Order: sequence, then C-alpha cells, then structure tokens
Amino acid sequence: MTDAPDIRTTCPYCGVGCGVIASRTTDGRLEVKGDPDHPANFGRLCSKGSALAETLDADGRLLQPRLHGRDTDWDEALDAVASGLGAVIDAHGPDAVALYGSGQLLTEDYYVANKLMKGFIGTANMDTNSRLCMASSVAGHKRAFGSDTVPGTYEDLEQADLVVLVGSNFAWCHPVLFQRLQAAQAKRGTRIIVIDPRRTATAEAADLHLPLRPGSDVALFNGLLAHLATVGAEDTAYFADHVTGLDDALAAAQALSVYEVAAATGLDAITLTRFFDMVAATQRVVTVYSQGVNQSTAGTDKVNAIINCHLFTGRIGKPGMGPFSITGQPNAMGGREVGGLANQLAAHMAIDSADDRDRVQRFWQAPSMVSTPGLMAVDLFRAIDRGEVKAVWIMATNPAASLPEADAVARALEKCPLVIVSDVTDQTRTAKLADILLPAAGWGEKDGTVTNSERRISRQRPLLPPAGEARADWRIICDVARRMGFAGFDFASPAAIFREHARLSAFENGGTRDFDIGAYGAVEDAAYDAMLPFQWPAPKDQPPGGRFFADGGFFTGDRRARMVATPVRSLADAPSDAWPLRLNTGRIRDQWHTMTRTGQVPRLFSYLAEPFAELHPEDAEAAGIEAADLVTVRSPHGQVVVRALITDRQQKGSVFVPMHWTDPYASCAHADALVAGHVDPVSGQPELKHMPVAVDKFDADWQAFVVSASRPDPAGAAYWSLARAEGGWRAEMAGIDHAGMNSGRACALMGLAPLPDDDRLEAGDLARGHYRLALVRGGRLAGLVVAGRGPVAAARSWLADQLDTDMTGTRRHRILAGRMGADEPDRGAIICACFQVGINQIADAARAGAQSVDAIGACLNAGTNCGSCRAEIKRIVEVAHVRQAG
Repeated sequence: MTDAPDIRTTCPYCGVGCGVIASRTTDGRLEVKGDPDHPANFGRLCSKGSALAETLDADGRLLQPRLHGRDTDWDEALDAVASGLGAVIDAHGPDAVALYGSGQLLTEDYYVANKLMKGFIGTANMDTNSRLCMASSVAGHKRAFGSDTVPGTYEDLEQADLVVLVGSNFAWCHPVLFQRLQAAQAKRGTRIIVIDPRRTATAEAADLHLPLRPGSDVALFNGLLAHLATVGAEDTAYFADHVTGLDDALAAAQALSVYEVAAATGLDAITLTRFFDMVAATQRVVTVYSQGVNQSTAGTDKVNAIINCHLFTGRIGKPGMGPFSITGQPNAMGGREVGGLANQLAAHMAIDSADDRDRVQRFWQAPSMVSTPGLMAVDLFRAIDRGEVKAVWIMATNPAASLPEADAVARALEKCPLVIVSDVTDQTRTAKLADILLPAAGWGEKDGTVTNSERRISRQRPLLPPAGEARADWRIICDVARRMGFAGFDFASPAAIFREHARLSAFENGGTRDFDIGAYGAVEDAAYDAMLPFQWPAPKDQPPGGRFFADGGFFTGDRRARMVATPVRSLADAPSDAWPLRLNTGRIRDQWHTMTRTGQVPRLFSYLAEPFAELHPEDAEAAGIEAADLVTVRSPHGQVVVRALITDRQQKGSVFVPMHWTDPYASCAHADALVAGHVDPVSGQPELKHMPVAVDKFDADWQAFVVSASRPDPAGAAYWSLARAEGGWRAEMAGIDHAGMNSGRACALMGLAPLPDDDRLEAGDLARGHYRLALVRGGRLAGLVVAGRGPVAAARSWLADQLDTDMTGTRRHRILAGRMGADEPDRGAIICACFQVGINQIADAARAGAQSVDAIGACLNAGTNCGSCRAEIKRIVEVAHVRQAG
C-alpha cells in the first residue's frame, strides 16, 4: 500500500532507457518497478534497475561543499570555482581550462555546461566519458550519413529475421533488450548470430557464434561485403540513388580472399561461409554493435565496415533492417545531442563548420565562440600532465579509475593546480584528488531528460529532496557562469533549459539537420513535468519519431550516404614473449561502472563478489595457475591482483578483466590502469579490448574469507576485496607475511574490537593449514574469519547469510565448519540476483523434473525478471540432467 502517487522516471544505468515507477509505502520505504507503459522496457527491469530503491540512502554521500579538504558553504565554494577558473583564463587563456563530463549527466546539465565552455569561456576542451563509449559510432555515422543519426528503433529487433550482435554481451549489458530479442526468437524464429571472441551468456543463445580473433572485425565485414557483391545481394536502385563511394569500399573489401579473411579472423572457412550466406539470404537484418566495436583503435573503420554492408543492400531505415549502435550509458545520446564531445557543437552541429559556429553564436549571443575542436579525453588528461591544462572540472565520473593509463591520469590530477569535482560521493579515486568538491544531486533527486539508444527522450523525475546540501548540476554550472560575469544562464528550472535546447535544434534548420525537437520549444513547465517519452525527430507541427534513411535523405551536402573504404590495419600493440596474452576489459552482469551506486546493494554482489581474470585452461596451465588462485595481471602501464576464473568460454591467448572494481572495494583492481592510451585516429576513442599483458600466480602466505557486521579492515593484507552483504560485509583477503593468524589479528581483519562479553569460537592453526574464528556478540554472529594457506573452501553465500543470526545449539559448530548441516539446504553460489536463487536450488529442481529454463522459472522464479541469468540456468539444467542420466 502506498500513501503517495506513483512517480514515473527513467533508470540511470545503460542506454536502454527503461521506464521506472517509484512509489512510497506507508512505512516510508521507496519501491521501484518497471513501467509497463514505457516503450523501451514495457515493465521489465534488470537486476540493477530492480535494486534502485536500495541505492538511495545517504551512506557514502558527499553532503556539503568542500574546499581544500575542509567543509564550507556554497557561496565560498562557488566563488572559489569561478575565481579559480577566471584566474587561469586570465593568466593562460581559455584553453588552459577543461571540463570532463559524463553520460550520467542529464541533457539539461550537459546543455548549460557546453554553452558555458564553448560559447562563453571560449574553449572546446569539454569532453566526456562517452568518448570511451560511443565516439567511434558517432564518427562512423558522420562519415556515412553526414550526421550522428541512429536510424533504427527497438522494434526492429522484433521485426528482423536475423539479428547480428557484434562486440556486445547483450544478455548482460542490455538485458531488457535481450529479452525482447529472445521473445522474438521464440515467437517468430528470429535467428541470432553473435560475433565475440568470448563465449558469453549472449553467445549461449545464438544460432551461430563466431569467436573471431580480437580486433579482426574490419576483415570480417569487409569479407561479408565482398561476398554480398559476389552473390549479387546489392540493392542497385538504392545505392544508385542514395549512396556514393561504392567502388573504393568494394576495392578495400575485395583485397582479401575468403581464405585470407579466415586467416585474419581465426575462423574456419566453413563457419565464415555460413555467416556470409545467412546474411546474404536474409532481407530483414539488424546488426547491433556496442563496445567491442567502438573501443578500438580501428573503431570507426569497424563501424563503417558494418554500415557499408547495409548501404550496399539497402537494408537500412526499414522495419527489421539497419545498423544499430547500442549506447552504454543512460544519456550518452543526450550528451551527443547537445554537443558534449570536444569536436561537437550543440544540436548536432559541428565546430568545423563556419555556418554552424555562426548560427550557434547568434542564437546564444555568445561572446567567445570556439573555432576549433578541443582536446579529447585521453589527450586532455595528457595535457593536464604536461601542465598545458591547469584547471579541470570533472562531473559525475571517475577518470582516475576509468580512463586508460588510469594511474598516469591520477598522477596528472595530483599535479594539476585546480581540480574541481562535482559528484554524489567523496569516495572515488578522482574525488580524493579534488581541490574543490561539490555535492551533486543523484538519481532520485535529479530533474530533467535523458535520451536512450533509439533516440527516445524520457523524463527523469525527482523522488526525494537532494541529500544534505547537494544541488543539481545545471544549477551549479549556471551559478558559476553568473559569477564569472556571463549572461544567458538565468534559467529558473530544467524546463527552461529544455525549451532553449529545443529552440536551438529548430533554429534555421528546415530539415537540413537530423536533430530537431522544435515541437517542444515553447513547452510550458506543467507540460514538461508531465511529458511522455517521445522519439526524435520532433519538428514543430509534425508527429515525432520514425526511422531515418529508408528513402535516402542523408545529411551530407548531396544528401547521399558515403560508403567508406576500410582497409585492414594492424592494431597498435601485439602480444610478445614478454606480454603473451591479450587483455579485454568490460562489464559484468550486476555491477555498473565503478560501483558508486551498485556497490551499495548486497544482492548485486551475490553473483560475482570479487574481481577476477577469466583465463583459458591452457593459458592457466602454462602459467602454473589453478582454479581460484590469486593472479597478477601486468602490462607496461600497471598491474592488478585478482582471482583466476579458468574457463574454456575464454579464447586461448586472451584474458578478460572487469572494469568495475576500484579503491573502495579492492586493493589493486583498476583494470584500466593496465591499458595503453592508444586511440582511434578518427574518433579519439581508446582501445580497451586489446592490450598485451602477462599473468602470473600471486604467491600468498595466507588467504581468508571474512564476514563481519562492520566494514572489514584489510590493513596488513597484501590483497583484499570487499562486498556488501545483508547485515554487513564479506571480504576476501590474502597476506604475504609469515605472522600467522590468531584471534587478535582475525578480529582486526573483521574490523571489530572485541568486547568483554563476546564469545570467541576458535578452531585450527594456520601453521597446520587452516584457522577459523567466529565472534559471537549477544548470542548472535558478529563476524567470522575462515583462513588457510591457499584459496579458502567455504559455503560463502550461506556464511554471509549468518550475520546477526542466533548462534545457539549446533549452529555454532556449523559456523566453525564453514558449512551448513544436512537439515539446512545450501542455495550455493547465487545465479539469479533478482530473486536470489542459487546454483544448488536450480540443480535440485532440474533433478526433480524441471526440464527447461522456463520450468525452472515456474518453480523458482529464477530467470523470469531481467533474464540475464537464463544462459547459465540452461547450462546448470543440462549438466544436472547429464549427471542424473549417468
């Protein structure tokens, strides 16, 4: 039962842009569920979205401004920002300042930031973490279409006969869309091809999986284009009327024979030919691509190689057809719409166009309009390191953890004379390097709009007042702009900003630019508050939405698309004897970016609670690494220490390390510290999928699993990782000392100071291989350490569940044994985070007669919400049946 009206808002995680309904219960709790009327998700949410209500407490929040380490008020903080930026500009010019934003910003925040930097301060040194996400897609779109236009819609996934997923673990990274695709697969027989070096959860659902060699996508799609030409699959009328560049693109594509393509990609010729034939024989084809394509020094060429195939066959802009870039962040698209990248202007206009610069300058009445592009992300932080950029304002992101050469980025920020950080927390690596910290409103407090991957603009609405003294980013930016003496920033609300943004999109447009939401240029505050999701374009006096390019109408000078020649080039670095493996970084299912939000939710750690390196068995054996060993992953730029996960789902010669774990949750797990800052020469997007590394066993003298009601204290541990648990924390630790383990040290690791009335249950001796201590306070478990000489075997999920439970009777002995009794079933490792269903429960149900994933869902609910665990449930069911039959 609720005592307040429902609030419709939008999820702040991936680019799917799911609608969320938030309501408050009579006991004051906030609940969230999927919005059944939102056209992106129709009521579904993934594990992260389902847990949003659990991220809204003030734990870890930055609650008031901070100046050089001391708390202050807003007036002093804003004066310091304005005067600090002004002093740098006066002494060194506008290009000595920079702003680095985020796809977590709302469009209204992005708009005023872009206006301030590019129109009033007069520098284009404004870039964003979307440079790490979608810049190659932007550049590929502009080369092909003349504009950064995504031609498709989510409905295309349900109308296609064949969907090709490239460089996208769709099941984990965009699970709600993946469920829409799987529903189409079940209903109408849609076939799925997955192109990915790893056999991911997405690949498990594919009709065909192409485990290509990392970085060989251009060779693959060039081969496809050559095959399409050979079998006569072209749409002659379409490219004759609407496309140029065919001869050069075909010449580049035909430079390799099918056997040379097979050699380049590492695929056998039979699999390759099957892929080519499936695409050639199917009219309704959608090619979905994401970070595995974009995050590359050849990212733009990869994008254009994909688009070339669609332009050649005329399979673009029609139901069930087209290239489809799926964004990684909730408002990466909105940031692109307002010119959030260093080489863009607002409303999809270009810095390198004199007409566009003049148009935007007149509209803004801007005194200092930029004339050249600014520094892109990687080069921006290198310029900070060189001392060329002397002041940087970082908003809603953590570049000291997420950029390539992350350790070098941190060192650059340490040297920078003025570092301003706007964020919801002071716990990130970047925030700890700030001279001025500004508390920003977080999700649930923000008010504005975001744009998802299919060009759909939705509202984010506030559910709560801002925590402490936090303020909206747009308001902070406008306050600073006014203090710097700039007119044009007297916005009273996000609605006022949105109106100006919409008017600029329509200003002197007349159909010459793709982005036009002029229909909202006069939207009143009440209508803005109630605004329903809509898809652009939405020009004045016309209905919104629709597909682009079915009948041409591209945004080039001659209104024709460009096919782009994409020659196969070598990647920047290659494996060697010293660095024999290729590193791929990426996301896992239940965490988001550097975990400032998802890290607060215990159930989002229940599936994977520790950073890891996924290795092929042969690579592990060659390095003397066994399952669950700790390993050091090294590159010329840094190293991490993580847990080995040995699996034949990983391609031999490669290693995968997730990018989420940073300082608050792990001792040494910044995956991006390993990665070189090599970038695509067109897009400036860094290569995050192909870094040569070495992997060695990390020799520890002891290892321990810890649960505690308090935050564990890893002081003295050479390795540690922390994760939230219901009632407290769980941790993995390891040491390289020979001091052994005793009750005093174990309590210190738990972060608990023993009290006189505590009951200590102790067993074993680390010198003989194992040691255990349970601390019982008031008859209930307060903490536990299970230690050994190597990786610790323990029923981790069950032990974490025992925090604050009664320790009378046999439970005391079970705790010390590290496992439950026969009368107390063990869920096992959690597979379904949404409903907290474990591997043992799934296997038991399978042995009892549940013959399919749907049958498991019917009896346990597992896999029935976001569905990202369905591939693993399928494997568990299959293994249980094989063992039962044997």
